Amino acid sequence: MKKSKLISLLIFLIVVPVTLILGSRMDGRWYYLTSTLMIAELLIPFFLAFEGRRPQARELMVIAVMCALAVVARVAIPIPSFKAIFAIIMIAGIAFGPESGFLVGAVSALASNFFYTQGPYTPWQMMAYGVGGMLAGYLFFKGRLKRKPLVMGIFGFLCVLLAIGPLLDTCTVFLAPVTLNWESISALYISGFPVNVSQGLCTFAVLFLLGKPLLEKLERIKLKYGMMEDENGI
Repeated sequence: MKKSKLISLLIFLIVVPVTLILGSRMDGRWYYLTSTLMIAELLIPFFLAFEGRRPQARELMVIAVMCALAVVARVAIPIPSFKAIFAIIMIAGIAFGPESGFLVGAVSALASNFFYTQGPYTPWQMMAYGVGGMLAGYLFFKGRLKRKPLVMGIFGFLCVLLAIGPLLDTCTVFLAPVTLNWESISALYISGFPVNVSQGLCTFAVLFLLGKPLLEKLERIKLKYGMMEDENGI
């Protein structure tokens, strides 16, 4: 395994979770510091993904646009628990790789909360959203899964139901003002299940209907400008 990929794995699997756990033990508005540290940490594997070459401004601009699009996909849809943000984050991971997918997910979670409210849940959302983009990049970017609408849709639904949703539910478990025992914890996860199903269905619909045309646009941009030509999956 290349050194850059090993460092990326260590950051994704150890550094970011440790930052999240330690930050949650701090008093006051610790989440601002934790969020900032997580963004700084996630920039490291993103830049390492370029295999030593300097990213061009247009490459960073495309990532910024994907973050903005993800924010709009969360804020502009007025239906509760039915947001397209996860699908956009996954499309970023599919198009540009796991490092970029994680970064888009984390940044869009932080940025979209300025339209809602920042809180102790923000770092957890950054982690959960980023995991969705990273998994999509890992499985689709190098062809481990086919970029077919149905395959992407099913992946998006299962990813939300089995990964993103449970991570957000875990945040609720840690932050809920209740006595933690088996009954209370199971009740919190059960209550979050319908929300995860709803979000998963939205993600399925967006990936199934819009995933392929959006990816075709992004692939043309990558080909035209020679973007991220050295990036590999983890």
